[in-house]
Amino acid sequence: MDFLTIIQVLDSTIRLATPLLLACLAGLFSERAGIFDIGLEGKMLFAAFFSAAIAYMSGSVWLGLLAGIASSMVLSGLHGVASITFRGNQLISGVAINFLAAGMTVLVAQDWFSQGGRTPSLSGAARFEGITWPGALTRIRDIQEAGPLMQVYSELISGHSILVYLAILAVPATWWTLYRTRFGLRLRAVGENPAAVDTAGVSVVGLRYAAVAICGVLCGIAGAYLATALQAGFVKDMSAGRGYIALAALIFAKWRPWYALMSTLLFGFLQAVALRPDLIENTVGVKVQVQLLDALPYILTVIILAGFVGKAIPPRAGGEPYVKER
Repeated sequence: MDFLTIIQVLDSTIRLATPLLLACLAGLFSERAGIFDIGLEGKMLFAAFFSAAIAYMSGSVWLGLLAGIASSMVLSGLHGVASITFRGNQLISGVAINFLAAGMTVLVAQDWFSQGGRTPSLSGAARFEGITWPGALTRIRDIQEAGPLMQVYSELISGHSILVYLAILAVPATWWTLYRTRFGLRLRAVGENPAAVDTAGVSVVGLRYAAVAICGVLCGIAGAYLATALQAGFVKDMSAGRGYIALAALIFAKWRPWYALMSTLLFGFLQAVALRPDLIENTVGVKVQVQLLDALPYILTVIILAGFVGKAIPPRAGGEPYVKER
């Protein structure tokens, strides 16, 4: 395996890890505030459909992005009303959102476009294109003949869509928000001891709704990335379990932003390797079934959720509705 091949695999890793990272950070805000959200999958799927549909009909990927964020926030609002206002079971609410999104996206897509539950392919201004950085090479032949540093710059750093760079910047932004601002301190306190926050005169309900709204925005961007950047349109169930993988990555990261980046890159790497089974065969000399490689991220998800990888302690008030004492 030559150096350029390694860089190309890492390039695919970043692209595939981006929706996982955004969804993982979304779950981080929500669960840090004490609201467990299994509905990440459904929000991503909902946002993927509406972003692709609006981008196609308007010809503007930015309007598609806004539509994806708005649709995700609608589901976040439903989850917030069910789990915060009516103090319902948060897990059931999240599962219901997943079912709702899986059914509605196909139904509406068929009604709007009559293409078997998918949208027409996106092109031009209706999808996010890669950004070529100054001085970066674009021709494959030039990249192959360039030195290692130029290969890293041209293939790994340059050429991604704006949402990839936004996702990476969201990591330090999340860390700063949670650990260096008053809002972040109160948000983390709500997930640990909401009664103490309420006693201090801060609205527990308001903070939890704010966290759920942030979760909706990030899931909306993740879904829009799937349909308008990673792929060129919406297809049925295109989130493909990424919301559940993001939850596993969040547990693996122990609800910390920088660890979330590393854990999602790990899952992205497994997905990237699954796309290049020839690399395993050429490196190890053993032919591996493609189906096994495709299953690796999900196998790791099961291992993590089963509690075999370290001990992850969630926020103490997570999953528990807050009832104000009178």
